[in-house]
Amino acid sequence: MKNIEYKIGKVPKISEIIEVYHSSGIKRPTTNHERITKMYANSNLIITAWSENKLVGISRSLTDFCYVCYLSDLAVKKEYQKVGVGKQLIEMTKKEIGKETALVLLSAPMAMTYYPKIGFENIDNGFLIRRNE
Repeated sequence: MKNIEYKIGKVPKISEIIEVYHSSGIKRPTTNHERITKMYANSNLIITAWSENKLVGISRSLTDFCYVCYLSDLAVKKEYQKVGVGKQLIEMTKKEIGKETALVLLSAPMAMTYYPKIGFENIDNGFLIRRNE
């Protein structure tokens, strides 16, 4: 595995983000480039992972940096999974938001066993109103 370079605040090209989403298996509205653009324009903590100047992983969060951070997307290209890229993206997110800020997320069904392995606690006190699309 090549060296991975991590960057905070760099928003990749939408085509690069979509490529990572497709490879990772995360479900996002990848046929709607305008929507993906808005998702990133309205997020305030983006951390990326790069190998040889190619995007291989991304985390996208919304936070107030003092109470709560919602980790909305964590996606790593398939060939870079299980080598610590996702874990490093989360560690960097935790460092950026600080210890007084809770980190919360909604897991994809296929990742339900991953998050407890890296320190997340399963909670039962959440609620959801699903989006229409």
